[in-house]
Amino acid sequence: MTDKDDYGGKLRGASILVVDDEPGMRNFLTKILGSRVKRVEQAGSPGEASKKLDDGHYDLVIVDNIMPGRTGLDWLEEQYRKGLFAETILITAYADLDTAIAALRIGVSDFVLKPFRANQILGAVARALDRRFLRRDNTLLRHELHAGGSMAGKLLGKSPAMLAVRAMLEKLAPLPTPVLLTGASGTGKELAARHLHRLSARRDKPFVAVNCAAIAPDRIVPELFGTVEGRERLTPGLLLLADGGTLFLDEVVQMPETLQSALLRVLEDQRLRPEGAEREIPLDLRFLFATNADLPKAVAEGKFRADLYHRINVMQIEMPALKDRAEDTVELAALFLSQFQASLCLPGLELNEVTLLKLRSYDWPGNVRELKNMIERSVILGEFPEEFAGTGTVTGAQAIESLDFVVQRHIMHMLDECKGNRAEAARRLGVSRKTIDRKLALWSTD
Repeated sequence: MTDKDDYGGKLRGASILVVDDEPGMRNFLTKILGSRVKRVEQAGSPGEASKKLDDGHYDLVIVDNIMPGRTGLDWLEEQYRKGLFAETILITAYADLDTAIAALRIGVSDFVLKPFRANQILGAVARALDRRFLRRDNTLLRHELHAGGSMAGKLLGKSPAMLAVRAMLEKLAPLPTPVLLTGASGTGKELAARHLHRLSARRDKPFVAVNCAAIAPDRIVPELFGTVEGRERLTPGLLLLADGGTLFLDEVVQMPETLQSALLRVLEDQRLRPEGAEREIPLDLRFLFATNADLPKAVAEGKFRADLYHRINVMQIEMPALKDRAEDTVELAALFLSQFQASLCLPGLELNEVTLLKLRSYDWPGNVRELKNMIERSVILGEFPEEFAGTGTVTGAQAIESLDFVVQRHIMHMLDECKGNRAEAARRLGVSRKTIDRKLALWSTD
């Protein structure tokens, strides 16, 4: 028998249903798979298997073709019409062409011929799960690229406002509770949602971000819930593809009424019914929501369901505007400058003392997004806009004090990031090593 470590990475975390009328075969498959997957369950008949599919979710169903009363193929075809969302493997003792064609037509993932060895069934299971997760990842990647979302990025900032946000996210991370993120556009609501996901036990499962304003109202329900059309198998929606992970719905005030009603049922029952399906499918999903609009006002005006608002507003986190955490501007600007210099392969710009002070004192009505866009334009053009250029003089005792504070905090933070390496800190800051040495010597004598 193949050692379980050969398949552990592919099978770990999977849930499997074995459907066979022979107890010996069910027990044999359970013994082979039990130590390698998250969960294995048995059903001795198609009827028992149907009830298990009504009550739970499985990544893979292994079915014997010849059972009393009906064939495994007939049962699978019925399940696909109902909305079966799982890979399938057919076990058969008869490798005839008609059975093969029928199985391929309805979408069976693989055959295993009796008698078989343990490594044969393990190989078939691994291949089926590989295909399943590869299709899921490809679909989610296409969605991410089409939506223009950011798959990277950290929630930066050491200001009191951001430390409070980060502390709340850490407290909520292990809980299944829905979270509503509010705040002006560009304050980092999606970054906060991704940070929460990374802190949770779901970190290895999908994070799916959906902008409710970016999908046509007549398409958003099938896009999220999936569809079953005629005799075709289920086309899964984003809710099913995110199963086990986190779904982030942005600009929720733009949800059409049909989605609001359908989503309320999912939140209450953790079950969904794809369009055209005969069965509700169980879900294991964490919901996060975001808006820059006044949701209570939308409820009062009848644009947003009151019951849905109260269901998603269990915990609310207000993301602070950049002007309210000006001390974080320097850290963000340095990060964006480093990122764009590397990604665009363009010469660096120097964040000198005057530029740093101007960045810190600006109101940033577009918040972090405006700062990031300004830095990108500056790297492309090779200079900062006139209002941020490091020229001119700074006058007044308060301005001088603020300037020195900004420069000192910025350099000390970068040294901390570089673990005290002055040469590396100077490189990241776009200044000479002598500048760092001179500043440190000056501050040490104060």
